[in-house]
Amino acid sequence: MSTINPPKALFFDVFGTVVDWRTTVSQTLSTQATFSLNSTTASIPASVRLFASTVSWPDFAQEWRDTYRAFTLAHSKRASSPSSSAKGKRPASSPYAPEANGASYASGAFKTVDQHHHDSLVQLLDAHHLTGLWTPAETHALSQIWHFLDPHPDSPPALHALGSCYPIYTLSNGNVSLLRDLSLHADLPWTRILSSEHFGAYKPNPGVYLGAAEALGLRPDQCAMVASHLDDLKAASRIGMQTVYVERVDEEDWMEDEVRDARAEAWVDMWVGVEERGCLEVARRLGAGVAGWNV
Repeated sequence: MSTINPPKALFFDVFGTVVDWRTTVSQTLSTQATFSLNSTTASIPASVRLFASTVSWPDFAQEWRDTYRAFTLAHSKRASSPSSSAKGKRPASSPYAPEANGASYASGAFKTVDQHHHDSLVQLLDAHHLTGLWTPAETHALSQIWHFLDPHPDSPPALHALGSCYPIYTLSNGNVSLLRDLSLHADLPWTRILSSEHFGAYKPNPGVYLGAAEALGLRPDQCAMVASHLDDLKAASRIGMQTVYVERVDEEDWMEDEVRDARAEAWVDMWVGVEERGCLEVARRLGAGVAGWNV
C-alpha cells in the first residue's frame, strides 16, 4: 500500500486499535469497587466484601473482554452463509439494504454490544461471588464504561491528520450509540460512523465488510481496513479489502507463531510494529502530516 494507489476509504476497528479499553475498564472497575466498599450507605454482604478484596480487576476486565469476543464470534458464525467467502460479493444473507441507508436488520432480534456488556457483567459478578457489590442501577451504569474509553495517545492526532486527506470511518462491532459517545469522549473525528449493528451481523462475518464498502458505493479493493487484530484483517482481506495492521501491546489474540507466519506470508498490506507509534505511523506512510509529532 502506498500513496501511488491509495485507498478511497479507511475503515477503522475501534476497541484496542483506536481506544485503550484495558486501562480504562480496569481502572474504572477498581475505582468503583473501592468507592462501593468504602461507602457508609452501601449494604454489602460480608462474603462479597471478602471476595472483592482479593479480585484482580485487570484480570476481571480481560474476562469481560473475552466474553465479548466469544459473543461476537458466535454471532458471526450464525450469520454466515456458504457464499460468504466469495471475494468482492456480498453474501445473499447480508441484511444490508442501501435504500435504508444501512439501518436495516436481519429478521429476528439483534443483540447489541451494549446489551451483551450488561448481561455478561452480571454473569461475571455472579461467577466471582460479587453479586451485591453494586446495585442493579450501578451495575448498569458501570456496563456503559465502554462508551467512555480513553484513546491511545497517537489516535486523535493521527485521525485528524488522516481525516484531512482521506474519508475515515469506523467499522466496529460496537453499536452506533456507543461509537458516537466514544467519538465525542476521545476526540475521534470520523467522517461517518459505520457499525456492525447496521448490517445485523458481527465481524468477522464477511457481510459486514462488504456491506460497508457497498454503503459508500465502493469496491472492496478501494477500501482499507485498519485493525490491531489479524482475524479482523484476514476476513477483510478475503473479500478484497486492503489491510493495515497496527500492532498494540497485549491486543493480538493470535499465537506468536501465527503472527510470525502472517507477517512472512505478507498478506497484510501495511504492517506497523508495536514500536512505531501506532496510527501516527499509518498517517506518515499514507502521506498525512501530523502537526507537532515530527512524523
